[in-house]
Amino acid sequence: VQLQASGGGLVQAGGSLRLSCAASGIIFRINRTGWYRQAPGKQRELVAEITIGGSTNYADSVKGRFTSSRDNAKNTVYLQMNSLKPEDTAVYYCKVGTAPTFYWGQGTQVTVSS
Repeated sequence: VQLQASGGGLVQAGGSLRLSCAASGIIFRINRTGWYRQAPGKQRELVAEITIGGSTNYADSVKGRFTSSRDNAKNTVYLQMNSLKPEDTAVYYCKVGTAPTFYWGQGTQVTVSS
């Protein structure tokens, strides 16, 4: 299984970015997908997830600003991030799988300047 995350970069506060995570070797529609982030000196935290049934869950800190979606035909999951804040700065990781087996992407840096 390989996960390739992309779309990170440097953006000013209030701007937008869209992250993508393309997978090979695993079928999205029968697995849970998620986005996590890790800021320097902090633990990795859940940002958004999509369950096998298609429901989405978001961290309180990103509700109303971030939207996760997936294209099962392309085996790709997205994270649309709007109204970005400096505190969103982190390395973002995608995660795919079903307990107890999960796979992680390599991470993509998102930096939001004030």
